[in-house]
Amino acid sequence: MNKKNVVFIIIFFFIILTFLYFKKSKKEKIIITSPENSSEIYYNSNVIEDVYYSSKDSEENEYIITASKGEIDYKETNVIYLTNVKAIIKLANSKFIEITSKYGKYNSNNFDTIFSNNIVINYHNNKITAEYLDFSMQRNSMIISKEVVYANLENILKADTIEIDLKNKDTKILMNTNDKKISITRKQ
Repeated sequence: MNKKNVVFIIIFFFIILTFLYFKKSKKEKIIITSPENSSEIYYNSNVIEDVYYSSKDSEENEYIITASKGEIDYKETNVIYLTNVKAIIKLANSKFIEITSKYGKYNSNNFDTIFSNNIVINYHNNKITAEYLDFSMQRNSMIISKEVVYANLENILKADTIEIDLKNKDTKILMNTNDKKISITRKQ
């Protein structure tokens, strides 16, 4: 080998080693910042506008839920937090139930929904207002609680909790403590 080739190979290896050295040193100088030190905000959800879900069970009961906004949690992707919620429950061989609330938590796997804040339930000539409603298609039930007021054409009833079996329409009206009584007043 002549002297020219040897010098060329040495220079070539020197350039490659220098390049690799600086490349490695750049990697070591990368600073990792945590979310607390960063001014950026990280979100753990996806927002959806004009939410619409519909489901039907084996007995032809249908459940439709809509909302102006829904937020899917990354940790529990089957859970959707809803805003300005409206739901319609169409029971087979019965009139439908309409529910509205400010907020809701909908489980897309089993269709269970928790409604909260300014809940209004309309069924035939019956109206129930409350602050919390746990609706379950699996249980076929609604558990209504917190400031519950039930009104029909003739009466107004105030209680802590109302449990309704949607299958056979059995209803339990309860107070949370024994020292309080259910209030029933007749409309004038």
